[in-house]
Amino acid sequence: MAQDQQADVIAFLADPAAHDGDGPVEIIETHASLLFLAGPRVVKLKRAVRRPYLDYSTRELRHNACLAEFRLNRRISPELYRGVRAVWRRADGTITYDHEDAGTGVVLDWVVVMNRFDEQTRFDRLARRGDLTPALLIELAGRIVDMHRHARPTRRYGGAGGIEQVVALNETAMAAAGIDPARAGAVTRTCQGALDRLSGLLERRRRGGRVRRCHGDLHLANLCLVEGRPTPFDCLEFDPALGCIDVLYDLAFLLMDLGHYGLSAAANLVFNRYLDLSDEGVGDSAGLPALPLFVGLRAVIRGHIAAAQAATAGATVSGDVAHYLDAAQAALAPVRRGVVAIGGLSGSGKSTLARALAPRCDGLLGARVLRTDVIRKRAAGLVPEQHLPASAYDQASQGRVYGGLIEQTVAALAAGFPVIADAVFLQPSERGAIAATAAAAGVPFLGLWLDIAGDQARQRIGDRVSDASDATPAVFDFQQRIDPGVIEWHRVDAGGGQNQTAAAATALLTAAGF
Repeated sequence: MAQDQQADVIAFLADPAAHDGDGPVEIIETHASLLFLAGPRVVKLKRAVRRPYLDYSTRELRHNACLAEFRLNRRISPELYRGVRAVWRRADGTITYDHEDAGTGVVLDWVVVMNRFDEQTRFDRLARRGDLTPALLIELAGRIVDMHRHARPTRRYGGAGGIEQVVALNETAMAAAGIDPARAGAVTRTCQGALDRLSGLLERRRRGGRVRRCHGDLHLANLCLVEGRPTPFDCLEFDPALGCIDVLYDLAFLLMDLGHYGLSAAANLVFNRYLDLSDEGVGDSAGLPALPLFVGLRAVIRGHIAAAQAATAGATVSGDVAHYLDAAQAALAPVRRGVVAIGGLSGSGKSTLARALAPRCDGLLGARVLRTDVIRKRAAGLVPEQHLPASAYDQASQGRVYGGLIEQTVAALAAGFPVIADAVFLQPSERGAIAATAAAAGVPFLGLWLDIAGDQARQRIGDRVSDASDATPAVFDFQQRIDPGVIEWHRVDAGGGQNQTAAAATALLTAAGF
């Protein structure tokens, strides 16, 4: 029906003449829009459709949505968005854009005009090619934190009521898309149960400024590279209640989508980096208990959209739908919590090993990695890679940093996440404190001590670039002169290369039941 209502507009936009003769015109169809790619431009036409969560059924609604899309996206990707244009039918029956020769015709529809970017840099395509490097993911996480930090807080939306609306919309949309009622009912009950447990936290976050005018649709296909920089685009514009959300609910779409592509290590890296960069004005770790629900809801959304797309195309429900609903249930399943502590002198490869082990821990997002080098920088108001003077490493500061490590470990465990604690742990008291923290929480503990030769450690320290550690070869030499006491943790040879160290540690992780 939407195609029939807009057939003349679609035919006009599919003609290279509508794009200054640039052609051929490539057409991309989504569940809500048609995109016409020609030369340096993209013209986006909203489909004349009504769904449980979206209504573009009238020209006025589509016009308002186009204006909102342009206004909202100019905040985050001004280099991509050019404007909103009307498509007119002239008095003689021909169709044109809204320039002076439109005459006394009538407006048929409205479109958003964008600058074209290289489609091969869209993040879903980078994911399929294996090109989402750790450096790019770290930069992306920082970009999202910055976007959230500058987004406008609101108390009008979000909180428990906002998530209740999402659960209800998902239930309605699954029914409309023809998803098996028993399957849909099971996932709805799981989400509702989690919401009932978390309603108080969600309300505290709403009142505390964690609900903001976010992107709202932050999956991989809505991210690209512009001049080499990760750039979100196509944010949700059609309903402020679905766009004004908890910042962690915004992040959850990306985390879920990375998991859908089988990129658990990438999801874990973005998850940890986002939290490492967060502060009282952004996501902060206090919202961790809600993150599994947020991820689960995002998976349900993708599931019913996939089912609706299949129904529109006259196809049977795809395997993607079942995969998404399975992911939703998995996100909310109980997780085997535990604490893995990785100690050793500077340059022994603790952080590299922590990054390798974190996605192998239980749960859809893996382990929360807590690194003393990062805790120290954040306490000083710095990003992890900024340098601190030697005075920041005195005995009193060390005590506060290790105290912060214990405090954050307790919080992450209470939120339902496994923890990897990354620190030198040179003092017996430091090793005892982290083990006692696991015991107090009633979860398994695994202590790993990385051994490495001095020359190799000094070489690694000298080769570091953009790292949270301020250690120098002289710091390593100082550490070597300190008696660590009896080390009862599992000792791992860290001198044989990253893969060998990770394999040895993974075997110990598995044996310990993680």
